[in-house]
Formats: sequence, C-alpha cells, structure tokens
Amino acid sequence: MPDRHIRTRISGRVQGVSYRAWTQENAQELGLSGWVRNLAGGDVEAVFSGPDQAVQTMLGRLKQGPRMAQVSAIDVNEAEGPPPTGFEITG
Repeated sequence: MPDRHIRTRISGRVQGVSYRAWTQENAQELGLSGWVRNLAGGDVEAVFSGPDQAVQTMLGRLKQGPRMAQVSAIDVNEAEGPPPTGFEITG
C-alpha cells in the first residue's frame, strides 16, 4: 500500500503545452502510479500514488510544469478508492 494517494487539479495554461506527457514522464521517473487527463474547462486532473517523499517531489514539479506551461493553482485532496497501477494518460 502506498504512503500517499492524492488527486490534484492543476489550473493555468496547462493544456496544449504537453503537460500530460510531461506529467507522465515525471511520475514514472519518481516511481509513482496514477493517471492524468485534461478537463473540459482547461484544467488538468491527475492522481498520484506512492511514497510520501516522491509524491511531495511531484507536487513541487507540478508547480513548474513543462517549458510553455503557466501554472496558477494546484488543488490537492486525498484520493479515494484503490490506488492505480502504472501511470497513464486517460484523456
């Protein structure tokens, strides 16, 4: 069972800047499982599961994002349900 299981909502200029692919690459590098997807309103939603330190590192990286992204806010909540396996882009 992972130490942390969180759901995030990232706001700002995060669509059309490869944010999902960048998130997947960084999550896999940190050994996290979960998923990332675009939301209709222009935000990105992601779930991360893994060791607390790796999740904290990922949260720090999310604030920067890929080169063209401009993150204005990140909402973090504990996720419910079983943690996912692997890390995928779902939408």
